[in-house]
Amino acid sequence: MAAVRVEAVLAAAEEQEAEKRRSITVEKELELEYDLGNLLAVDRNPPPAAAALRGAGPRREALLQALARDNTQLLVSRLWELPAERAGGAGGPLVAQLPEPTFRLPREKPPPKPRPPTRWEQFARLKGIRRKKKTSLVWDEQAKEWRRRWGYRRAGGDPSRAWLAEVPAGADPEEDQFARLRREKRERVARNELNRLRNLARAHRAGSAVPAAPLHPTGHQDRDELRRVARVARVSTASLGRFQPRLPKESAEPPSRSAGKKRRFEPLLGNLAAERSRQLELLRDMGRKKPVLDITRAVNKQLRQEEAEAAAANKGKKQSKRGKRGRRQQRPGRSGKKSGARRQPQQQKAAGGGTGGGRRKKA
Repeated sequence: MAAVRVEAVLAAAEEQEAEKRRSITVEKELELEYDLGNLLAVDRNPPPAAAALRGAGPRREALLQALARDNTQLLVSRLWELPAERAGGAGGPLVAQLPEPTFRLPREKPPPKPRPPTRWEQFARLKGIRRKKKTSLVWDEQAKEWRRRWGYRRAGGDPSRAWLAEVPAGADPEEDQFARLRREKRERVARNELNRLRNLARAHRAGSAVPAAPLHPTGHQDRDELRRVARVARVSTASLGRFQPRLPKESAEPPSRSAGKKRRFEPLLGNLAAERSRQLELLRDMGRKKPVLDITRAVNKQLRQEEAEAAAANKGKKQSKRGKRGRRQQRPGRSGKKSGARRQPQQQKAAGGGTGGGRRKKA
């Protein structure tokens, strides 16, 4: 029994060794075509047991897996023959240098069409203007370090905090240039803050607006979509569809704009913690010294004020233009003739009246 056991152990060891050798050595009648740049291997050999591959079942899956394993082993063996190097030093991973691909693989989608050049790009190409990208960091000679070109702690420092300010040409020599720089900076900061508030208000409006569901006028529409289109058409009138003729099998109750949605109120007896937090938040807002800023209301007020100022300025310009057009310059020659022609009959009337009055008195 001991001899039988030894022979069984030796046979099992031989089988394991043969399995290891089989896992790395694959024999093919025709050599595979390799494209190592694309990690591609093409097998021209006829598949073994072609009759078994026609049907469906576990045998077919096993044959396909074995064929795929052998071809993958051949491809990996070719990859190990390529020149390799250690990435990141001696302890790094081993990286192989792939050759240039030989097969041209097709694209899934057509290549994108080139974008037509803009008017500025056409003008720049005609004049030979090249775009130069500025770096964000520049060398500051005063601080002797690299600093940002714009913004906080930029190179050169803040001009309003400099110890020397240059008087521009044509400016009042008695004007305080430091105060002017500080005033311009405050105006820039206020302008940027106004733009920021406008952007917030625009984003708030865009986020609060509920987009309407699209209505497709063409194609096959189902029952729900037709019902929704009919309801939208009915409530679009001034009477909200109260005097519109009803369709067959339509409810007699007139539709509403809210589509049957009811308002929801907080329960009288409910979550006490949420109610306590709301009351505390209200008291906290009432006790604040600084009032709460409503961004949307502030921006709308500023926009209305600017529109009113612009309208008043445009109205003043129109009135001044009309006044200039209404004034007619009288020419001296024509004005004299007209005035003389008008004065002559008046003088004659006055003379006639005087003579008649004198005769009556004498009589």
